[in-house]
Amino acid sequence: MQKTVIFGVLDTAQLAYYYLKKDPSVEVVGFTVNQRYLPESRHFEGLPVVPFESLHEYFPCVGYKLFAPMTGRRMNRQRESIYLQGKEKGYDFISYVSPQATVNDNLIGENCFILEDNTLQPFTSIGNNVVMWSGNHIGHHSEIRDHAFFASHVVLSGHCLVNGYAWFGVNSTITNNCTIAEGTCVAMGALISKDTQPWQLYVGAPARAVKSSQELDF
Repeated sequence: MQKTVIFGVLDTAQLAYYYLKKDPSVEVVGFTVNQRYLPESRHFEGLPVVPFESLHEYFPCVGYKLFAPMTGRRMNRQRESIYLQGKEKGYDFISYVSPQATVNDNLIGENCFILEDNTLQPFTSIGNNVVMWSGNHIGHHSEIRDHAFFASHVVLSGHCLVNGYAWFGVNSTITNNCTIAEGTCVAMGALISKDTQPWQLYVGAPARAVKSSQELDF
C-alpha cells in the first residue's frame, strides 16, 4: 500500500479522501496545509493535519507520498505551486484514476485526479498535475500536457494538443485537430473549432476570445 498524505482540508481534499478510502492500493495517513491554514483541532476526517512547511518531520519522503487534488484556481497556478514545492521537498505524488473511468493503456502522469465516467480513448496521453472531473470524453491520439483542468462533460475530439495551464468549463467542446494554447480558458458551453491563442478566455459557440485569462479571479 502507498502511504499517502493529502494536501488540503476543504471539499476537494474531503472528496479525494472519500475515493482513496476505497482504493486498496492506497492508505491515507494524514493531511497537510500551509501553517496559517491549520485547523484548530489539527485533525480532519479523523486524521492528523500537519504543516506543509515541515511535512518531512511528520511524514518523510522516504516511505510516504503526496496527493494534491486541488481545483483549477488561478488558472491551475495554485495547484502547480504545491506540486512543485512537494517535488522540491523530495516527494513523489500518486495519481487517482476512478475504476469507473474508461482507460486504454493511456500514459498518465503524477498527481492526476481523474474521476468517474471519464473516457480516455486509445493513444491519448495525460501529463502531470491534471484534474478531470466526472464525465469527460478525451478523443484518440490527443495529448494533454501538465497543469490542465477539465470540469464535467467536456468533449475533446481526436488529434488535439492541450498545452499547459488550460482550463475547460462544463459542456465545452473542442473539435478535431485543435491546438489549445498555454493558459487557454474555455468557458462553459463554448465551442472551439480552431487553434487558440495563449492566455485568452474563449466564450460562445463558435468561441471567440474576449479577454486575457490571466485577469480571471476564480
